[in-house]
Amino acid sequence: MAKQSHLHCSFCGRSRDEVKILIAGQEGHICESCVEHALEIIEQEIHTSDKSKSNTNLNTKLTIRKPQEIKKFLDEYVIGQDEAKKILAVAVYNHYKRISHKQLPDEVEIEKSNIIMVGETGTGKTLLAKSIARMLNVPFAIVDATVFTEAGYVGEDVESMLTRLLQNCNYDVAAAEKGIVYVDELDKIARKGDNPSITRDVSGEGVQQGLLKMLEGTEVLVPPQGGRKHPEQKMIKIDTKNILFICGGAFDGVDKVIARRINTNAIGFNVNKEEQELQRNNLLRFVNAQDLKKFGLIPELLGRLPVVTYLNPLDAATLRNILTEPKNSIIKQFTKLFELEGIKLKIDDEVLDFMVSKALEYKLGARGLRSICESIFTDAMFEMPGTNKTELHITANYAENMFNKSKLNLLKVA
Repeated sequence: MAKQSHLHCSFCGRSRDEVKILIAGQEGHICESCVEHALEIIEQEIHTSDKSKSNTNLNTKLTIRKPQEIKKFLDEYVIGQDEAKKILAVAVYNHYKRISHKQLPDEVEIEKSNIIMVGETGTGKTLLAKSIARMLNVPFAIVDATVFTEAGYVGEDVESMLTRLLQNCNYDVAAAEKGIVYVDELDKIARKGDNPSITRDVSGEGVQQGLLKMLEGTEVLVPPQGGRKHPEQKMIKIDTKNILFICGGAFDGVDKVIARRINTNAIGFNVNKEEQELQRNNLLRFVNAQDLKKFGLIPELLGRLPVVTYLNPLDAATLRNILTEPKNSIIKQFTKLFELEGIKLKIDDEVLDFMVSKALEYKLGARGLRSICESIFTDAMFEMPGTNKTELHITANYAENMFNKSKLNLLKVA
């Protein structure tokens, strides 16, 4: 027994009486506390090595997809918008080529072509960006321009958009410097007026000026935690010359600027009335940098966004296809939700036409379809789970009654 009391842990030195368990080895012992610490160290080391491996894979395994392959992938998730898809596919493909090509000292330097997308709300700008993110093997971040203000004011600095990119690649700077950033709601930082004001435009022109160097390519000090909540944090330096920026915005009112420029109200005997009407219905296809300058974007920013593309407004046929055709279409989502409850969902074609007509009436775009579906299916999704019912048949009368009961029916469009 005397010999037993002299036993101690070979790691921490505590005696047998001071620990609960003492595990014997060939030439020493270890207590339960040291085993727990060893396990923590092992888990931490494995996590770090896995993270570095994933970052290495991100840097080395760049799968270059041809523009047609990228567009084909986008077609599975986004209906129509062929022009915007082609431009995005080419931009992403060229971005892949730029970052995978080792440039020689005397060789031609390929500059990046940042993109700006103009389209009404609900036409698929953000969906295009998210769909690209699904297939990319480079870090991708979606940020909202509405949260940014000029440095020194309440809000976020423009550098914090790169924090999101860093977070998406586990703070691997080399990977982040080859990433893509989608800046949504760019029109919200437009200059409030052409004439300089005595008041500061801290969330408009000031933000645009803050974006200039970042879009062109410069070394930026980025707060790893984002924002100004951690002033003591160590900044991370990122070079943005290989980061592709894709910007999008509704630019509500730019169609009036375009109409004045192309003079859609021409009169005379030789005027093609049908062509004029077509132009009025889709003025955004004539958008150029000059129109965006008049809207409120500064020329220096537009110079760094050389590719300007547009998204077509959604007509009835496109909205009808959006409901059912994409891989993750709204109807397929609700069908799956009911299927998980063991309920088979059947929807009449007249119901789909009703949804489309209401979405057009309220001018909510594709997002409006989701709201309309929610208003029609909510009661059934509330009542049917837990019952013995195995089928739900949605008729035009049922859909109209449910929609009229909802608050959406009170929505009026000017």
